Amino acid sequence: MSEKLDGMRAYWTGINLISRGGKIIYAPKWFTKNYPLFPIDGELWTKRYDFENISSIVRDKIPNEDEWKQIKHYIFEVPNAKGGLFERLKKVEPYENEIIKIIPQIPIKNQNHLQRFLKQIEQKRGEGVVVRDPNALYIDKRTSKALKVKSFLDKECKIIGYNRGHGKLKDMMGSLACQMDNNVTFKIGSGFSMNERKNPPAIGSVITFKYKEMTKYGKPRFPVFLRERSAK
Repeated sequence: MSEKLDGMRAYWTGINLISRGGKIIYAPKWFTKNYPLFPIDGELWTKRYDFENISSIVRDKIPNEDEWKQIKHYIFEVPNAKGGLFERLKKVEPYENEIIKIIPQIPIKNQNHLQRFLKQIEQKRGEGVVVRDPNALYIDKRTSKALKVKSFLDKECKIIGYNRGHGKLKDMMGSLACQMDNNVTFKIGSGFSMNERKNPPAIGSVITFKYKEMTKYGKPRFPVFLRERSAK
């Protein structure tokens, strides 16, 4: 098991950094100067609950040298290496430095061990945990050999409007009016930073939110904003 980092997926081909969708990531030359000549896969990340900042830095076609100093590349796979997960990750160990970091992979003792680890991560505002079969081969798609573990559900919806805030949120966004794929509408009023309330995602954009369960009316119970969906 390992923490699921809420960053930007980045695959190093041996020559270029590319996104999950195959687009070039324009990192500064110094950032990839000491990368290996073989592929590695991971997340560009700064800290927990910082996805908006990470996305802004990574998506800029003209890299901001100072902002990129915040970014590290946390590696969870070495695609073309032989052996199981732990053996594959050993291949990148000689390249660990101030930029390339290997995400710690912790052998699970039992279910309680997993739940304790998940609780620790979520208490730190982490997104969740990834559980993997250490003997499985590298697979670049959804698989039962690598599962996300969270104590909540998440879903996407489209923003259809804003609701003005009150009190200390006066003159800011108080909640978002959202619509799911099945046309059910609801509000999301928590999970936002003050900057996000002053500059909320645009109407028509798609966001990800977490929730506990659905009500009998088909609306998410206790929805909390997580992030705006990155453009494809």
